[in-house]
Amino acid sequence: MSDKKSSKFANTITRMRRVEGQARGIVKMMEEDRYCVDILQQIIALEAAARQARIKVLDIHARHCIEEAIASDDKADQSEKVAELVALVEKMAK
Repeated sequence: MSDKKSSKFANTITRMRRVEGQARGIVKMMEEDRYCVDILQQIIALEAAARQARIKVLDIHARHCIEEAIASDDKADQSEKVAELVALVEKMAK
């Protein structure tokens, strides 16, 4: 991973490490046979954190990858990036 890419994703990596910790905590709660409602609340929090990470990565994609394709005058690359974005938005809407 280049320095440019790692700095671009630095905040999102931190966020995903938090999500990873939340997932480990949820597994531990299950192993300890904790109250289902408490487990579900933690799963809801994990989903919200993952959703925020997803939105941030989409923002990075739009601001970097798509902007680069637009600036490149490469019509094939532009079309590909638009198609990828549409497919991602469709998946996110489900």
